[in-house]
Amino acid sequence: MAEDRPQIYLVTPPAFELDIFPQRLAAALDATDVACVRLALATKDEDMIGRAADACRTVTMERDVALVIENHLLLVERHGLDGVHLSDGAKQIRYARKELGSDAIVGAYCGASRHEGMSAGEAGADYVCLGPIGESPLFTGERAEFDVFEWWSDVIEVPIVAEGALDEALITQFAPVTDFFAIGEEIWRSEDPAAALKRFTAAMG
Repeated sequence: MAEDRPQIYLVTPPAFELDIFPQRLAAALDATDVACVRLALATKDEDMIGRAADACRTVTMERDVALVIENHLLLVERHGLDGVHLSDGAKQIRYARKELGSDAIVGAYCGASRHEGMSAGEAGADYVCLGPIGESPLFTGERAEFDVFEWWSDVIEVPIVAEGALDEALITQFAPVTDFFAIGEEIWRSEDPAAALKRFTAAMG
């Protein structure tokens, strides 16, 4: 079982306005301790992603919080980011590590698959995300179950991240068996994301 309180891994919305979101991000980071932020934009517009990366980096650097980008490996060094989050499991981890070097953060989302998570860890991932842990109609709807996190926290040294369809009850339940909670849309759809984040953090116990 994980002995320490989990840390927060904050995920940006898939789209946001550059003249508003940095202030919302800053307020969330000031509300509670956050270990890492993931820039996870849905757009494929390189200029838009680059400007968002620069804006978010300004906020995170001022607070000494790591900033990784989802999938766009070539933008990591260009925009001075801390690493990359790969959404396709273990497939590109070795390549990303070779390209970015040993100091960069390389993480992977592995769905509900313990096997894929183990493969990612063996390939050199700094962390593995499993999820969703809550009910979700997205993708196949398959959930990453509590017993997988329980087993992982007992056996595997690579940090594990619980992600997807989180609520306060699930955070309380999973807190003893995960290292991080990846929280994104769960707070950004709130009128006061910083307050929502504080409630989620309090639910860890």
